[in-house]
Amino acid sequence: MSKWKSIFGAAAILAVVQAAAPANAGSGDAPTVVELFTSQGCYSCPAAEAFLTELADKEDLVALEWHVDYWDELVYGYAGKWKDPFSSRDNTHRQQIYNQSIRGQGGVYTPQMIIGGRLEAVGSQRGSVQTAIQRTRAEAPAKLGVTIIPKADKGMVVHVDGKDARPASIWLIRYDHAHTTVVKSGENKGKTLTSRNIVRGVERVGAWKGRSTKVELASLSLAENQGCAILVQGEKPNRHGPILGAANCPR
Repeated sequence: MSKWKSIFGAAAILAVVQAAAPANAGSGDAPTVVELFTSQGCYSCPAAEAFLTELADKEDLVALEWHVDYWDELVYGYAGKWKDPFSSRDNTHRQQIYNQSIRGQGGVYTPQMIIGGRLEAVGSQRGSVQTAIQRTRAEAPAKLGVTIIPKADKGMVVHVDGKDARPASIWLIRYDHAHTTVVKSGENKGKTLTSRNIVRGVERVGAWKGRSTKVELASLSLAENQGCAILVQGEKPNRHGPILGAANCPR
């Protein structure tokens, strides 16, 4: 996880202190995190992105779209190659670590969905994704409640609370709500693609150590088309652990 980098720069962190979380920060209704690894250069990906668009509107899910860069240099016959404007080497690296953690190999493919940080499925296979979501909720539901309270100065206060002794990192994920792109080359040449919740920046803002935790983010401002989410993800050496808690930032 040390290779995650924020392209937005560091959010000002006033404090990370041990404190009692608000009463409404229970984990009973903690959302499940669904992450799609995709590329505008991948012929099979538009169907998965359309599915993620539906999932992004569900209140019991945190849906994120990570655009990888390994399709950017692939040439598709006379249609040539297409550089995804949202692709990132860091996104590819995250997917590689997930596959090493979950499948025991660093090989990657698109479209791939990771559910709860612990299960994977082909992103365009709706039945498989829904089954993985149900399995995650039944077998390893998020045990940590995450509450995000906006501040008058546009900053936010994040409360994490619950019963889970596993150490974890608290991540701030910034994303663009939606973009529409006309693809002019590559496998999807001529198509108009709409993407949702496109990850644009990642920053570690705190740590979970088994006790109620408060993280204050000072003057965290988001552009009109931007949103954010908080992920509390288990720590393992050179691996991504399961997601122990998550929440979308209030609009």
